[in-house]
Amino acid sequence: MGTYGLLEEAGPVLDALGDPTRRAILETLRRGGPSSVGGLAERIPVSRPAISQHLKVLGAVGLVDHESRGTRNIYRVDRTGLDELRAWLDRFWDDALEAYADHIRRTESGGEQ
Repeated sequence: MGTYGLLEEAGPVLDALGDPTRRAILETLRRGGPSSVGGLAERIPVSRPAISQHLKVLGAVGLVDHESRGTRNIYRVDRTGLDELRAWLDRFWDDALEAYADHIRRTESGGEQ
């Protein structure tokens, strides 16, 4: 890990999720389950080629996976990329919990009223 630690790992996932169409694709797969490109294009107002390009980006960062069924690929949410993002976000939660614990310790010891 370089200078930015977990941010370097979560950065590509955050970049991929920065696009609203990609977020819509991921949410559609989460809610509706596995789908083909055509199935996604029916539910999201974007062309099939655009859906395919967005799926490539989401797949490259571990947010979607696919399996071949005949001539079609069926895409589904892959939690691998989410694990990297969660680890980064958990750092913020850990910091908040530690700050709260420090506050409680100070309050209980009479250091803050």
